[in-house]
Amino acid sequence: MKHLIQLVFVCCFIPGISYAQGLSGSVVDAQGQGLAAVYIDNKSTNTHTHSNDMGRFTMQQARLGDTLEFIYLGYQTTQIVVDSNALSTSVKLVLVEKTLDLEQVVISNDLRAVNLVTAIDLETNPVNSSQEVLRKVPGLFIGQHAGGGKAEQIFLRGFDIDHGTDIAISVDGMPVNMVSHAHGQGYADLHFLIPETIEAIDFGKGSYYAQRGDFNTAGYVDFQTRESLDNSLVQLEYGQFNTRRILGMLDLLGSDESQDAYVAFESLNSDGPFESPQNFSRINVMGKYTLRLREADKLSLQISHFNSRWDASGQIPQRAVDQGLISRFGAIDDTEGGQTDRTNLQVAYTRFLNANTYVKSRIFYNTYQFELFSNFTFFLEDPERGDQIKQYEKRSLAGLESILYRDYSFETFDLSVQAGLGLRTDALKDVELSHTANRTELIERLAYGNTDQSNAYGFLNAEFRVGDFLINPGLRMDQFKFVYWDRMQSQYDLRSVQKAILSPKFNIVYSPVSAFQLYLKTGKGFHSNDARVVVAQNGLDVLPAAYSADFGTMIKPHPKLVLQAALWYLYLEQEFVYVGDAGIVEPSGRTRRMGADLGARTQIAPGLFAHVDANYTYARSAEPEDAVQQADRIPLAPDFTATGGINYRHPKGFSVGMQSRYMKNRPANEDNSIVALGYWITDASFHYTIGSLQLGVSIQNIFNQAWNESQFAAESRLDFEQDPGEEIHFTPGTPFALKASVGYGF
Repeated sequence: MKHLIQLVFVCCFIPGISYAQGLSGSVVDAQGQGLAAVYIDNKSTNTHTHSNDMGRFTMQQARLGDTLEFIYLGYQTTQIVVDSNALSTSVKLVLVEKTLDLEQVVISNDLRAVNLVTAIDLETNPVNSSQEVLRKVPGLFIGQHAGGGKAEQIFLRGFDIDHGTDIAISVDGMPVNMVSHAHGQGYADLHFLIPETIEAIDFGKGSYYAQRGDFNTAGYVDFQTRESLDNSLVQLEYGQFNTRRILGMLDLLGSDESQDAYVAFESLNSDGPFESPQNFSRINVMGKYTLRLREADKLSLQISHFNSRWDASGQIPQRAVDQGLISRFGAIDDTEGGQTDRTNLQVAYTRFLNANTYVKSRIFYNTYQFELFSNFTFFLEDPERGDQIKQYEKRSLAGLESILYRDYSFETFDLSVQAGLGLRTDALKDVELSHTANRTELIERLAYGNTDQSNAYGFLNAEFRVGDFLINPGLRMDQFKFVYWDRMQSQYDLRSVQKAILSPKFNIVYSPVSAFQLYLKTGKGFHSNDARVVVAQNGLDVLPAAYSADFGTMIKPHPKLVLQAALWYLYLEQEFVYVGDAGIVEPSGRTRRMGADLGARTQIAPGLFAHVDANYTYARSAEPEDAVQQADRIPLAPDFTATGGINYRHPKGFSVGMQSRYMKNRPANEDNSIVALGYWITDASFHYTIGSLQLGVSIQNIFNQAWNESQFAAESRLDFEQDPGEEIHFTPGTPFALKASVGYGF
């Protein structure tokens, strides 16, 4: 680790090579916030550049009299002519928002160009529910199976990611995934994020990004919240199944160029469509303050608190429905449920050292508590009292990260360097798995202990822009320490293991014109294991490597049409899984996945947009004996999914949209003898703004399809059965559900 740290500082603080004269400056919005990835085209020299994450840019080739064009999606395209004043001082350009037009989309040699699709989707169809938050990532599917309070089950690129095992999720850079969680590794409960506070979504598939480490196997998603509000808002929602939501967003400082502050509040209650009401309730409170200091320095303080509780009908066996014992919305054990809370505090500071160098630092602290009662097997283990289990933990999570960004501009190429160091530490107490009854009686404690886990890391990333090419090598080092105290043992039993892994990355992007990009991404990542797995395996194979590659393109064959396509491959070494529901360690072996992603966004007419994404995956075990036994399927791995939608937004405040998602039948076990049924669900929404008044209607499952949201192949026994049965157990998806809203902006 120390060698990587030395390399980071050597590369970041190398003496500044003389820069050619040229133009430098920043691009900001009306509130003074820097705009990242603005396309800056020099019409006179036929060269271009981009603004960085802080809105800063340097165009070394700019000369007196050159015409520069600034293009950014959702903002008016602006031109300036370079004069002597611009060359001698730093230019500050304010872009003005305008109605979205796909003609503004520019495809260039940008590694994150794929984020254009979420920018378009957020603008044409804003997020208005917690279920829609993750669905904004193309190809990502979710499923809820515990009364709405539990983190969603996630599917991406042939992975059943469970609740976050192989996808890194963060909010403003603060990690959401919980290591060594009582319910499962990587558990990512995103319900503390109020949807209306989302400004942008940064995502990437595969392990190609040096800044992303733990959990970044199938990909990463970082939600970026607003620094300021356009206006304050109070909104009430009411829907079927006794669903009620109150939203409040209050701008505290108004039009102050030097600082912004707002608070947001959300209260949600629902009984759900189940025969046993889920009595779901959730409260969110968030506050964010941003202070703009001298030059472009910025200090941000963010605090939030989240609390949720619920009852759940849980997953039910198909045979109970087929035999008429219960309905699709009935229950075998309706005493399931849980509660959870999380408090987040984050301070972020951006410091500019000079026009070409700045440092972004953050420090965060979270407290968290989780309690879940579940019953997946009913009366299989305990024929008299049932098999209900309790999972519990409380934790403190703290971390810090500092990233230095430095830009160089030479006669023949530009270079951007990012180097970072960080640390995350989790302290878990009273991590428990117990056999219970009726959520009140403790029958037997099955596992109980404390965990301390830390992850120190450093990375170095370079982006060379040479002509039409972007060449991006990167290197990351992660050092883990796992400590587990098994409090089930009669004598003191504390064990620890340390492991490190090096993850190189190399990506190339080719963009000869502003409507075409071809890329090849390669990288090594890793799958992190639960601390209880690590000590059980005595430190062997605890950070299995993930090797992945993408070959793809983005093109714009028509001013109103954007297409993307990718072929990809991912190989994952041996991993050991701690099954939180049983307190055991299971090896899953090596796996191999490959597939194709296709997507399109088009503007049919002014204000009328359509999109479609299709994803095919071939996922198999890479263990030879599994193939011989014809048991090489990866349970619940989707092999084909598709989403699509059409949205219309009128300039006078009227909008309407329809969104569909499709998942094909997929194997529920290794030999495909049990099949998880697919589904095709369509939702619709309507919104109208009249002055300060906002009206809305949303409909889930407009065709009232009977579908299974979450499904598992499981063995269970009902209380009257002599022998257990293995088959599909499922949680029913929401039927037709109407919800209306009224809001007032001020």
